[in-house]
Amino acid sequence: MIDGKCVRLTQGDYGKKTIYNENPLEVAKEFEDAGIRRLHLVDLDGAKAKKVVNWKVLERIASQTRLHIDFGGGVQSEEDLRVVFESGAKQVTGGSIAVKKPELFEKWLSQYGGDKIILGADAKNEKVAVSGWEEGTELWVYDFIENYVEKGISYTISTDVAKDGLLQGPSFDLYKNIQDKCPDLHIIASGGVSKLEDVEKLAEMNVYGVIIGKAIYENRIKLSELKRFLV
Repeated sequence: MIDGKCVRLTQGDYGKKTIYNENPLEVAKEFEDAGIRRLHLVDLDGAKAKKVVNWKVLERIASQTRLHIDFGGGVQSEEDLRVVFESGAKQVTGGSIAVKKPELFEKWLSQYGGDKIILGADAKNEKVAVSGWEEGTELWVYDFIENYVEKGISYTISTDVAKDGLLQGPSFDLYKNIQDKCPDLHIIASGGVSKLEDVEKLAEMNVYGVIIGKAIYENRIKLSELKRFLV
């Protein structure tokens, strides 16, 4: 979301923005009507501002659908976390906070548990990228994830920034490497999914979940085709 609208960026570049719908609730209801039960909602304004901005959109979707929403983008403080959960999110994704304020992130993990707090582990050349991917780090993504698995993380959403929004296929090697290091982790693949075969391959790899955005918006994957993967 940017300015309360449904958008997609290419490789996290705010200058390469495509608006797909000005009413995210309409999109969420379309997903729900097709049998989708989980929604990944990212506050791109929040990621840039380093605080949650689009919480009212979350509140509208949560109150008018039965979707299980995981929310990310700009969750940087106790107040942000409170607002997001009170607005109806079932899970919250923390990426930048896990890098920059690990003590606070670990406190949230201890307080809410690994089923409610998701680790955002986005990678650029296998190094962790944060703040809406505008900042790089020297953290090796696999070590970063493994460290948090040891502290109780059960879910991670991982995007290969180089793949995101290009519709050239996901980073299968990235997910295989994470699986090898953390075999019990629930990995949610994100970025690059362009066709049904990508989803099939991730399913064959036993990747826990996959986030699909642009491929649906641009009719490369039909919602009806995804029904066999829904659990």
